[in-house]
Amino acid sequence: MKCSFLWEMKPLRTGEETHTRDQMTRRELAQTAAGAALSLPLVNELAAPLTAAAPENTTPVSLRINGTEHKLRLDPRVTLLDLLRERLALSGTKKGCDHGQCGACTVLVNGRRINSCLSLAVCHEGDEVTTVEGIAAGGSLHPVQAAFIEHDGFQCGYCTPGQICSAVALMNEAKNGEASYVSENIRQKPRVLKLSDDEIRERMSGNICRCGAYPNILAAIREVHTGEETANTWEFHKEDKEDATV
Repeated sequence: MKCSFLWEMKPLRTGEETHTRDQMTRRELAQTAAGAALSLPLVNELAAPLTAAAPENTTPVSLRINGTEHKLRLDPRVTLLDLLRERLALSGTKKGCDHGQCGACTVLVNGRRINSCLSLAVCHEGDEVTTVEGIAAGGSLHPVQAAFIEHDGFQCGYCTPGQICSAVALMNEAKNGEASYVSENIRQKPRVLKLSDDEIRERMSGNICRCGAYPNILAAIREVHTGEETANTWEFHKEDKEDATV
């Protein structure tokens, strides 16, 4: 379909030459292209000061990550998650939902777990940050990491760093006697808590595993928390048993 209102040709006669109102001659095209080329250096020159001024909008930040002191200048809008992944190449911490809903970005700040995607890096001046890369000590796996491997507490592994960091924090919360939503008595004095399976599920509810490895994650955490070896048990659903005999 032709757009006649754009390309309608209306000839205008001047002497022996014939031109159109909407048609550009070769000479006019060359002149326009030359003018555009000459204007590019001017545009670049005007834009250069803006690029050079960008570092002035940064803020000095000093924080300790996995035992190493980092002194940085950061844009105040940078999240802790983006600092770890994009600036410091600590890519173990994952970006999942970027809304604080999946727990894949969980790290420890001063021993407490947070969603790093919701926390600005400049808010952690002087803080001690521990990522999954810093959980192991002295070349040996943390007991939680070893238990996750033993119990196959992962499938694709994308949520695993956040799950492990959250589980480590959970152990500290239990030692400090911190109550949860399902604690039977929240008025009792803080003491070391022996967590039930329901307690563990509640305290880990902020970490989503889309592969559905929850039973294995629960078994791994229970084993580390109780200090008792948890055997892997497998049981078919009743309907599955019937289908298997057909």
